[in-house]
Amino acid sequence: MSAPIPVSSTHRRRAALFVVLTLSCGAFSGLAGGAALAIEPPPVLVTPGPSGIRASTAAAGLTPTSLPAPITTSAISSTRRILLELGRRTISLYEGDNMLGSWPVAIGDPATPTPTGSFKIRNKVINPQYQSTKSGKNNPTVGPNGPLGDRWIGFHTTARDQYGIHGTPPAWAWAVNTRAAVSHGCVRMLNPHVHALFDQVEVGTLVVVKN
Repeated sequence: MSAPIPVSSTHRRRAALFVVLTLSCGAFSGLAGGAALAIEPPPVLVTPGPSGIRASTAAAGLTPTSLPAPITTSAISSTRRILLELGRRTISLYEGDNMLGSWPVAIGDPATPTPTGSFKIRNKVINPQYQSTKSGKNNPTVGPNGPLGDRWIGFHTTARDQYGIHGTPPAWAWAVNTRAAVSHGCVRMLNPHVHALFDQVEVGTLVVVKN
């Protein structure tokens, strides 16, 4: 495992604020102006965590008035896999042994780590919306400036949370640029990077998370 990457006191203060503002990034709520692609719909968490976010579409009244055409994934090879290396804090996309791309990420805080193991992409969502489990309120900001950016790639679900790879609003790009461990388990990418990954994978693509 690579040595931890040092983070300045300023970044620690920002990270603390980041966690307060975003609560848990272990899930997302509904769709706002976008559509779930591929098509396991995000599940409603019956017993959400005390400081998480809840995945809910119909319950939150977030039925889009129009849906964009689904992205065609038939040409995407099933031999592709995503490799997330927590020690290096990088996420890479492979086609067999050939690396198609590699990008920096922010990962889970040691108290709320990103889960390790082998998973598969469960859902892909454009413009995920953040909803607090404490208040039940939806964050009105969606898209690239929203708490989850404008792309979500879900890969793991528990009774309490969902875990995904998602974007980051520009105000918090520093968390990815410094490869910080500040999230509640999700994997944060810069918006252009998560777009590139989103467009090259499909539901069912293997996701391997290792230390």
